[in-house]
Order: sequence, then structure tokens, then C-alpha cells
Amino acid sequence: MVEQVTILPAAQREMQDAHDWYEERRAGLGERFLQAVETCVLAIRRTPEGFGIVHGNYRRAVVRKFPYVVCYNYTEGAVTIYSVFHCSQDPDKLRERLP
Repeated sequence: MVEQVTILPAAQREMQDAHDWYEERRAGLGERFLQAVETCVLAIRRTPEGFGIVHGNYRRAVVRKFPYVVCYNYTEGAVTIYSVFHCSQDPDKLRERLP
């Protein structure tokens, strides 16, 4: 299991924005979203190479029950999360965010 996981500030902002949006719709739904993201990150930690490559060395894992993916890179035993991306957006927008 990968011990070192870094969530970049842009990804943290995306999670917070999504949390706030879901909470405005229904109390508690934002918390369920964050729990779903946390479960997704745990799956990434368990099998970081088990998810599909979307661009270069970047992979994505689907967040269950929500239309989001976690985009990350796995190198040298560490995971870096670059984006928590809403699936309705243009995929090119995601590629522009990745270094």
C-alpha cells in the first residue's frame, strides 16, 4: 500500500467546490461525496497501477456514485493527485491541468 499521498491545492479546491455544491442541494450529500472520494483514494493507495492511463503517465479512478474521477500520477512509491474532475467537462480541460 502506498503511504505517501499528496493532494495538490487545485484538487483540494475542486473537492471543496463539489462538496459545497452538493451540500446546497441536500444536507449531508457533500459529506457523502467526500467519503466517496476518500474511498476512491484508498483504492488508489492499494493498487496505484490498477487504474487506466488517461494521458502520459497520469491515471484516473472513478468516484463511485458521483460523476467524478480522481486524476493522479504514481511514481517512486508516491501518489500525487492533480484533479478531482467532473466527468461532464471537456477532457481536454483535464489534460491542460496536468503538467
